[in-house]
Amino acid sequence: MPLKGIKVLELAGLAPGPFCGMLLADFGASVIRVDKINGSFSVDSLGHGKRSIALNLKSYQGTDVFKKLSNQNDILIDPYRPGVMERMKLGPEELMKTNNKLIYARLSGFGHSGPYANMAGHDINFLALSGLLSLFGRYGQKPTPPVNMIADFGGGGLMCAFGIILALFERNKSNVGQVIDASMVEGSAYLGSWMFRSQNIPGLWGNPRGKNILDSGTHFYDTYETKDKQYICVAAIEPQFYKIFLEKLGISSVEMPQFDKFEENRTKLEKIFKEKTQAEWCAIFDGTDACVTPVLNLKNVALHTHNKERNTFTIESDDLITPNPAPRLSRTPGVTKGHKKNPEPGEHTIEILRELEYKSEEITNLLATEAVNQGMKRSML
Repeated sequence: MPLKGIKVLELAGLAPGPFCGMLLADFGASVIRVDKINGSFSVDSLGHGKRSIALNLKSYQGTDVFKKLSNQNDILIDPYRPGVMERMKLGPEELMKTNNKLIYARLSGFGHSGPYANMAGHDINFLALSGLLSLFGRYGQKPTPPVNMIADFGGGGLMCAFGIILALFERNKSNVGQVIDASMVEGSAYLGSWMFRSQNIPGLWGNPRGKNILDSGTHFYDTYETKDKQYICVAAIEPQFYKIFLEKLGISSVEMPQFDKFEENRTKLEKIFKEKTQAEWCAIFDGTDACVTPVLNLKNVALHTHNKERNTFTIESDDLITPNPAPRLSRTPGVTKGHKKNPEPGEHTIEILRELEYKSEEITNLLATEAVNQGMKRSML
């Protein structure tokens, strides 16, 4: 695996931080999640393949353990607001004195500088400040957040992981680590580079939200309900693809011109698509260049023939469907370790302390003073 031998400390958080750590773990990195004493991250579903140590970072003994861990790791993922780690004397300036190869990845909503740096926020706030939220929504309706996919996971966790890989690559030359300031606002904006850079392309943008080619403003780039209450999506943008689309429907371009009568054509298509089931429409369009595909849901996505052949998903023993690592590397592909292996907070505390060469009496003292905590699943003392 490409990241085998790389060691990562992930300070426990939600969404973007765990996703960043998951990406590294799925491609071979050894990831230790640092949980709080008596912490609970039951909603963190991205801990598979990681281990957990529970530390009280407000205690001298807890921070001492953390520093020893930091000295033995390549990467630290910090999801806290600016100043939090510095107040515990665990900021990059402190930790990189003793480990100058450390890559200190700071993943936050607004970044580590600027007037919003210390404000709380969530995906929708970061997406709004990036400018991209203004693009999402139907005509005449308010902006609609696309759940928390873009800022948390795309502009946040994924961009942070990309920064980490870049820093690792550069470290091979300099033999020195560096600090990464991964802002979800900036990551989202950068993810939307094409949206910004394509604004002057004639005919593509320039209309109100929901009236452009790619934001549901046209009949040939939209979703349609089928007879069985499922959905089909259409993306017949190019004229040659639109021609095939009409041929499969048995409609002439005179009856349904591509760049005219958008709402009238949409109404016609809404009626047409309700005449057959999703499966029946797939039988008509599959294998063609009409750019028509079924809208799959999280329950049936793994059963689709294309996804089955590509082994895109894994169906776990309790029928939970999980995506397999992407992209695929020909010699060193990523390997997911299963959703059931999310560690309990502190599950591996004693195991990790022993790897740091703490003696049994020292571990007993750390547990007694609540500088560390051992989770319930296993005990090695």
